[in-house]
Amino acid sequence: MCAARQIPSFDLKRNYARVEDEIREAVERVLSSQCFIMGAEVSEFEREAGAYLEAPHAVAVASGTDALLLALMAAGVGPGDEVITTPFTFFATAGCIDRLGARPVFVDVSPETYNMSMEGTLRAITPRTRAVIPVHIFGQLCCLEEIAPELSRRGIALIEDCAQSFGAHRLYGGRIMRSGAWGRLGCFSFFPTKNLGAYGDAGMVTCRDHSDAERISRLRTHGAASAYVHEETGINSRLDALQAAILRVRLRHVETWIEERREASRRYSLMLAERALLGLAAPPAEEKHGRHTYHQYVVRARDRDRLQRFMSERGIVTRVYYPLALHLQPCFSSAGYKKGDMPVAEMLTDEVLALPMFPEITADEQEFVVSAISDFYSGPGASDHP
Repeated sequence: MCAARQIPSFDLKRNYARVEDEIREAVERVLSSQCFIMGAEVSEFEREAGAYLEAPHAVAVASGTDALLLALMAAGVGPGDEVITTPFTFFATAGCIDRLGARPVFVDVSPETYNMSMEGTLRAITPRTRAVIPVHIFGQLCCLEEIAPELSRRGIALIEDCAQSFGAHRLYGGRIMRSGAWGRLGCFSFFPTKNLGAYGDAGMVTCRDHSDAERISRLRTHGAASAYVHEETGINSRLDALQAAILRVRLRHVETWIEERREASRRYSLMLAERALLGLAAPPAEEKHGRHTYHQYVVRARDRDRLQRFMSERGIVTRVYYPLALHLQPCFSSAGYKKGDMPVAEMLTDEVLALPMFPEITADEQEFVVSAISDFYSGPGASDHP
């Protein structure tokens, strides 16, 4: 079947059209300077992003994966250590733990928010626990107030994976606590499809303490404190000036784009409710006192795979995040996890479906998406759906 209408899962071209002149000016500024690695553009981006995030220190790096790796290195994670994290996220989180010789310890997630269980996190702590990495999945913060004091008391590093949650926050104790500001370290990705996306790979680590910021700054340049003098072995994770200049432009607009995402999410939820689809394609729950930024709008859909094929035939691109939970990944088989150990995460891998979501999506396009979902569940064979 050839669909006449096409709705992408995200549309970077529409977004670029809104800032094209500003981006071209920023790129030309870098080209004229001929300063391409680090330099003033990177320093200014660190300052501006740090101010937005209300972070004492912000260190730009080459990718979100590098941000995680560098944060773990700065926290002293190594062979024999355990790091608690979620099985329901992108591979990089657990991959960076394993890469340093530590053991990822997985904790199951909430079926409503998809975030790691805070109660389960506390139960998973052992004498070997060096750090905890909660992932603010799809743009919503974990309730870190439930674990942060205990982790601090035990001397366990809280490292936030903020790859999908730039701009998210929670109200706690009368103040706004932003993504990346709760823990010792916060790790951000600026992959192009993120709420704040570069035009290539880019990342950032936020730090509470100057000493952590200083060390990560050193580690990102092969551990060098000064030219050709290496205090320790680091990696090459310098952010280039072109990406920094582009991110500086996009940072000026990110609040508008987040609010547009939030409005689109409200429309989706209302449309699904109006068509009595909440029991068939359940929308994500939003925590009280929190600001969900909807990096993705992910529903739990019955007969997910058939629904996805049905929508694809109608020109609607949806995505599955994530089809195989991390505790079942072949590379972690030595950790001893088996199917059934993380029942909620495993259930979600069979049910979740990310609907098209980007700031420029129109109400008409969303209506088309929801109509397709309704047609699937009310059409021939609907009675076969569990």
